[in-house]
Amino acid sequence: MAAPSFLHPLRQHRALAIGGAIVALVTAAAALSLVWTPYPIDVLSVADRLQGPSLAHPFGTDHYGRDMLSMLMVGARTSIAVALLAVGIGALIGVPLGLLAAARGGWLDEAVMRLNDLVFAFPALLSAVMITAILGPGAVNAVLAIGIFNIPVFARVARGGALATGSREFVLAARVSGKGQLRITAEHILPNIANLLIVQGTIQFSLGILAEAGLSYVGLGAQPPLASWGRMLNEAQTMMMMAPSLALYPGLAIVITVLGLNLMGDGLRDALDPRLKRRRARETAP
Repeated sequence: MAAPSFLHPLRQHRALAIGGAIVALVTAAAALSLVWTPYPIDVLSVADRLQGPSLAHPFGTDHYGRDMLSMLMVGARTSIAVALLAVGIGALIGVPLGLLAAARGGWLDEAVMRLNDLVFAFPALLSAVMITAILGPGAVNAVLAIGIFNIPVFARVARGGALATGSREFVLAARVSGKGQLRITAEHILPNIANLLIVQGTIQFSLGILAEAGLSYVGLGAQPPLASWGRMLNEAQTMMMMAPSLALYPGLAIVITVLGLNLMGDGLRDALDPRLKRRRARETAP
């Protein structure tokens, strides 16, 4: 029996299928933690501390007796929420800013690009640490810190895509027909650069998870009793000789999630890029 038509893109782009499956699994665990976890993460049980994997605790317990699986599920929720909100801030502000700079040009374009250069002059994680150190630790401030750095990233991608698309025939035809620049941007340019923005969004999502873990590791991200993969690593560093699995599980969670997002981003780029589609069609043509 032939496979359903919606599975054909996944069969052609294995990176997209593998990455999407990883991201879906992590997202499902995070969503499930909103309503259920095997054990509450805010209840300590010293008698159960540092237990190995078992039926009751598949990933064991930490040095406070908390269930590691429950901690990982809530940590996934924290990482995804912070990264998703930060990407949303960057896209909602950066994309219109980049499109406006490309549409207007002149001093506005120059000002936007110089502001981008100023932000890019500082490493992303260092900038996030500086902002959260000023505003104070917490998940909300981590969202703001990571989101602020995402703004120039999306602005530059949107501006570059708009300038490249602005010289194409259908845009010139729309301009000749009397449409204004802002209307052309909304109706013709933005839909044609959506694939660039989607791929960039997955990349920034993975970087956001890394940034959140880094901020939580140094104590500037999510605060107790909220679980975070980065803070789990921080708490595990003093127990490395006694219980190395305390650092292994959150470390693997970060690596696997970021790997899944990168694979999904690569797969989306291949699936959405029309040039790659045409090249693949020529290669497979008889």
